Parts: sequence; C-alpha cells; structure tokens
Amino acid sequence: MSDKLNLDKLDYQIIDEMINSAEISYADLGKKLFVSGGTIHVRIKKMQEMGIVTGSRLTINIKTLGYDVISFVGIYLQKSSMYEDVAKELEKIPQIVRLNYTTGTYSMFAEIVCRDIQQLKQVLHDKLQYIKGIERTETLISLEESFSRNVQVLEDEE
Repeated sequence: MSDKLNLDKLDYQIIDEMINSAEISYADLGKKLFVSGGTIHVRIKKMQEMGIVTGSRLTINIKTLGYDVISFVGIYLQKSSMYEDVAKELEKIPQIVRLNYTTGTYSMFAEIVCRDIQQLKQVLHDKLQYIKGIERTETLISLEESFSRNVQVLEDEE
C-alpha cells in the first residue's frame, strides 16, 4: 500500500514520532530525524492532503475525570441492512466512544465510557434499547485496561 501512497521511510518515521508525541514541534522533529523543520511541514501537509493524517488528539486520563466504567456492548441487529440507520442513532449517544460493524457473533460492537454504573444503566436501558433495529445487546464490563496503543507503522528492520 505504501507504493500507492508514495510514502518513504521518512514519512513513516514522521508518523511514528507524531503518534508517540503529537505536540512535538516540526523543528524539534526535524532535528530528531536529521531534516529541516520545513521538510517536516511539507511532509505532514502532503499526508494531510492524502488523508493519512486527519488531525491530532489530546489523550486524557478518563479515570481522573471521574469516568470509572468502560464497557463493550455487542449489538445484534434485526437485519444487517439496518446498520447505517442504527449507527446514526448510536452516534447521538455521547457515551459511545467507538463503534464497529463486525463479523461473527455481533452485528456491531460499541465501546461505552460512563461515570458510573448508574449512567451505564441509563445508556443501556433508556437509550440503546429504544433504537429501532436493535434486536438485543450483550454487555461486557472492563475490569482493567492493560494497555492501549496505536498500530506500529514503522516496522522494525531486520
């Protein structure tokens, strides 16, 4: 795929560094990769235009903000053709932070972040269950997140 995208090793190094520290300045990143800050700027702009880089995110510790419950909900649809309509309705629920259309047991798989069990109950009982097209759900509560990471785009050279 990198041939189609016309990315070289420097592009992948930039992506790798920015994934680990998005707040690094182009000048500092250039020094680290032995190129100019202008080169970094041009490369980032090129990757934005290609749709590879779509923005930057602030990573927060949700627990310190009082969000103590992370759950995963497998969603069974009445018909798979209802996916788009159901996804639009699920997107309106702010506690749903990720949604995937899946193969296997569930039609959809959602990650939900809540302040407490009571809020999770409200999301599941008062919101999810009333969405047209959802047949039933199965909820799994996360006891601990062992790690979270981005995909490694710069493969180790052997």
